[in-house]
Amino acid sequence: MTKILLTSNGFFTDLIKQQFLQLIDGDLSNLKATIITTASHKKQNNRFAMKAKEDLLGFGFKKVDFIDIEFDKPELLENYNVIYINGGNPFYLLYHLKKSGADLKLKELAKQNTILVGVSAGAIILGPNINIIDYFTPQMNTVNIKDLTALRITEEAIIPHYDREDLFPDSSSKTIEDRLKVFEKLNNCSVVRLRDDQFLLINN
Repeated sequence: MTKILLTSNGFFTDLIKQQFLQLIDGDLSNLKATIITTASHKKQNNRFAMKAKEDLLGFGFKKVDFIDIEFDKPELLENYNVIYINGGNPFYLLYHLKKSGADLKLKELAKQNTILVGVSAGAIILGPNINIIDYFTPQMNTVNIKDLTALRITEEAIIPHYDREDLFPDSSSKTIEDRLKVFEKLNNCSVVRLRDDQFLLINN
């Protein structure tokens, strides 16, 4: 059974928190969560990663850890009921997921009732590819990754922060929506738009 929560900003609203808690089976105090910090500036000291840990502990989780799959073994992910993939650089995250084998581990765990929370870059890499980010912000590809195929745990292509024109500046002053329509036509695809206060729940 696949249980995935895709967001731009993690547990940003009470509604998002409620949707996440509905995915939980059993007593929270017996469950463990981890936060993948690989994509994040400052890694586990990233303020969004620290806020996610604070939120998860506040929900009642017994244990909340940080994992950086650039350095940690992907097998460690097997120890957790919830895997929260923090945001940051999607190119960097995808590169290290594939290099470490954590991509295969996440695919395996997604089929075993492990709950995946993808946040911003973490939401994008769970989809079919990261072409949308290559289109909007190719300068983020500091690892020079060529294969933009993502994990395909979900077939939903996500554009997070859809309401944040400041994050996706354009020299021709076209809006995010204007550029998305061009991207969808060029790639014959449909992209799910997520504002900072929105989410997509996949529970099947």
